Amino acid sequence: MNDLLRRALLDADLTEADVAERLGVDPKTVHRWLAGRVPYPRHRANVAALLNTDETALWPQTSQPRALPEPPTAEILATYPHRWAVPRHVWQHHFESAQHEIGILVYSGLFIAEDAGLLRTIADKARSGVNVRLLLGNPDGPRIAERGADEGVGDSLAAKIRNALVHYRPLLDVEGIELRLHDTVLYNSIYRADDDLLINLHAYGIPAAQAPVLHVRHIERDDMACTYHDSFTRVWSGSTTCM
Repeated sequence: MNDLLRRALLDADLTEADVAERLGVDPKTVHRWLAGRVPYPRHRANVAALLNTDETALWPQTSQPRALPEPPTAEILATYPHRWAVPRHVWQHHFESAQHEIGILVYSGLFIAEDAGLLRTIADKARSGVNVRLLLGNPDGPRIAERGADEGVGDSLAAKIRNALVHYRPLLDVEGIELRLHDTVLYNSIYRADDDLLINLHAYGIPAAQAPVLHVRHIERDDMACTYHDSFTRVWSGSTTCM
């Protein structure tokens, strides 16, 4: 029974015979519509026009589902105003989630190097078959001296890298982990776990811990995450093996 259609006919003061005559169909056909049969599209349109309404108001089941929006070319899952504002459990989950690759591109990454739990997670992932690539700044390189001067910390950045290397070095005994040194102008620090990246955006004169972080996910070719993947690869290809 189509109560919506029946009520619309009553409101319009029309009988089944009236509708049949105006639409040029058999009265039995109109009766079937009232009994619950859904008319063909042209008849639905004609009935709706006759009753001055929309056909979906008479036959809601004919409404078309709304098309889903196209997925974004890159998904930003979260933003943090400062690196220090990223909760530790986010870092822990980030590296634990990796199934294929972990990549870290930093100058020192001392906050990770001093976290025994994160280092253990990275080592465990490597033992499970995850490829781990670590890129630290060359403490003797000119770019490190320049960054230290820019941040007003002098030689302390080079000292932080040397300190970090002491903490990272035991990881080199784990198969699947490789550590290299780079001497590039680092515009961003990159922390990769497969298709998820935490990007620490650097700003002139601002320590990395004070700069913002984006959590970006790779979802399709040439998206935002691909830019950072490519940047990591370029720095890696120009780096030197840490002895």
